[in-house]
Amino acid sequence: MITLFYSPHMTSVDNEAGRASGHADVPLSAAGVEQAQALGRAYANEAISVVYCSDLQRAVTTARLAFGERGVPIRPDARLRECDFGAMTQCSPAQLDEERHIDEPYPQGESWRMAAQRVGDCLRDLFPDYDGAMVAVIGHKATKYGIVYWCDNETLEAIIGRAWEWRAVPIWRYRLRADMLERDHERRS
Repeated sequence: MITLFYSPHMTSVDNEAGRASGHADVPLSAAGVEQAQALGRAYANEAISVVYCSDLQRAVTTARLAFGERGVPIRPDARLRECDFGAMTQCSPAQLDEERHIDEPYPQGESWRMAAQRVGDCLRDLFPDYDGAMVAVIGHKATKYGIVYWCDNETLEAIIGRAWEWRAVPIWRYRLRADMLERDHERRS
């Protein structure tokens, strides 16, 4: 079993401008840099073995600011990216209609189910190397949806139907077993 910690990337310039970045590679804002440093302090007492993060700079920078001084290995992975909004990249988040795009890809992009599947592929690759370890994941909304989908055995419809939860200290903790990644989620959906 892996103890999996999830945190989103900290505030980006698109977050401040009210845009949904998707795969656009935007940087953290000045506030996001400060938040990432504070996130590192919040993780200070956790014996994290490795940090996996989206390869987009807002996630990589968050990971480096939070964990870089500790010497924890940081592994960027494109499978942990935000959902690809395609032609809707950098639109207002209110325009995304997530429930409609659970299975229907965004124009020139992907669906939330496709994103959850690639997150699951990344999680599978953590075994057996990190079995018994504590692993941090820094990503996006799609990353969290994927983690909840695989760890909590919920449907995407249920996950997406809930309001996004924000925390003052944005750290969520999950337990992940290899057999959880082998379940046939599609039959339950």
